[in-house]
Amino acid sequence: MIQVLKKEFNSFLNSLIAYIVIGVFLTGIGLLMWVFPETSVLEYGYADMDTLFSLGPYVFIFLIPAITMRSFSEEKKAGTLELLFTKPLTDWDILLGKYFASFFLVLVALFPTVIYYYAVYSLGNPVGNIDTPGVIGSYLGLILLGGVFCSIGILASSITPNQIIAFIVAAFLCFILFTGFNEIASLNVWSSNVLLVKQLGIDYHYTSLSKGLVDSRDVVYFFSVAFVMLLITRIIMGSRSW
Repeated sequence: MIQVLKKEFNSFLNSLIAYIVIGVFLTGIGLLMWVFPETSVLEYGYADMDTLFSLGPYVFIFLIPAITMRSFSEEKKAGTLELLFTKPLTDWDILLGKYFASFFLVLVALFPTVIYYYAVYSLGNPVGNIDTPGVIGSYLGLILLGGVFCSIGILASSITPNQIIAFIVAAFLCFILFTGFNEIASLNVWSSNVLLVKQLGIDYHYTSLSKGLVDSRDVVYFFSVAFVMLLITRIIMGSRSW
């Protein structure tokens, strides 16, 4: 697994993908937090990072599929995937290596936003007037969300040799799993089961973590969804229907 992880991560760093993704993410979030009047912390008047944590998931919906779309699709199209299967590696080694390479790139993109926390912390009146536990919980939620979106992107990449199709499928699935259940729950057909339907969606658990209360049930939910997506990908790999 480590060999695949290093190979994939280095391939990201040796291409424009990593730098474009990181640059777009930081520039977009930076403009939203500090420049655009409707979402700027300076205009809002409160020392918080709600802009990052409320809009970050929607940025992830497009950026993470852009990272993962090439994971299997590129190798399938180039015909190098069969060669990879001849190596002394298990399917899980290959799958987890590609998954963690994508996930680590997401963490690299997210890490510089810690500067935003320091800036908001310093601008508070008094200094430090910011809900630090809430920020920590929100960062944990964003990291776990990135892990789930990476697993969805890897799955989408495994079902088609076309990177564009993989990107579209991954973005669609990420959007549906993040917001779709809230919309479904709003239909007047669920009676007393509205909360249960909402709990099936990612947004419910992400919002819960953003409050600064790290509930093990929310963490288990994220790990479970990521595992299911990776397991489905493993089944597709096992069928060798490439």
